[in-house]
Amino acid sequence: MSKATYARLAALSLIWGSVFLWIKIAGYGFSPVQMVLIRLALGAVVILAIGYARGLRLPKERAVWGHLTVAALLGNAIPWTLYAEGEIEGSSSVAAVVNGSAPIWTLAAALLLGQEKRVSGFKAGGVLLGLGGTALIASPWNASSAGTGWSILCFVLGSVSFGASFAYMGKFLVGKGVPPLMLAGGQLGAATVLLLVAFPFLGLQSVTWRTDSVVSVLVLGVVCTGFAALLNFELIIKDGATVASTVTYLMTAVAVVLGAVVLREPLGWTVWLGAVAVLAATGLLRRKPRPAAEGKAPAPAGPAVRPAPEEQAPEPAVRPAPEARPQTAGAAD
Repeated sequence: MSKATYARLAALSLIWGSVFLWIKIAGYGFSPVQMVLIRLALGAVVILAIGYARGLRLPKERAVWGHLTVAALLGNAIPWTLYAEGEIEGSSSVAAVVNGSAPIWTLAAALLLGQEKRVSGFKAGGVLLGLGGTALIASPWNASSAGTGWSILCFVLGSVSFGASFAYMGKFLVGKGVPPLMLAGGQLGAATVLLLVAFPFLGLQSVTWRTDSVVSVLVLGVVCTGFAALLNFELIIKDGATVASTVTYLMTAVAVVLGAVVLREPLGWTVWLGAVAVLAATGLLRRKPRPAAEGKAPAPAGPAVRPAPEEQAPEPAVRPAPEARPQTAGAAD
């Protein structure tokens, strides 16, 4: 890889890997719904401004907007709010590691939607390994596990929703002729509207105006959601989906390091072992079957899982998360 490729990969891994740190700090001053609403709105403005400056336009078809709204609910509104809720009492490092299990739920959703007819041995092993890793991270049998039961539940449900959104986008939004960057912007815009609807019921808590929290929300929206989408798009176009997909592994490592160094979050052996298991499971789920040798009939195998949208493109998703993942709005989240 060229130096420019390494630079893009490092920058995106650092930006998306820091998402969970900024969520934790933003939560000192803002409620989850307040934080996510600001993040979504800022990210949508940045992405759409860049897209329109490049001559791109949002889709006009009602059916596309209907699917974008569902994708926004599953890939942004629900998981981002759950991650923010979980990090009130839980660890940012644990949130990042559990977020890495999203491909497991993408496969499960793909099976339900009929995108996957058969599951290879590698993928089945990846699912079992990922579930085992998630169980290790949660450690419900250990009273001193990393995080409360509620925080772990929020992280797991957020990852399930996030993974389901990838499969949904792969079935209903990929290949519709809409520029990925505008899909990401449209999805973030739809998610912003959903949060505005929820705001009068869930977002009226008083705000604690802390400088670190305000800065964190701005970074989450403008950098981690907005400009990261463009950077991921450039990485996919210039360096390929395979290179872009490695961000998933690197961002998890960055998140764990930042949580330990900046927030002094303790991590027991179960979290470390669970993190290794989840990352290994992700690798198995993304493993492509070897091409059949020339002159030999190809061995039967199930179709490959569609790449998770957050990896294909942007934290909303832009996790994130059809190049490598459909351009979703932002990572991670």
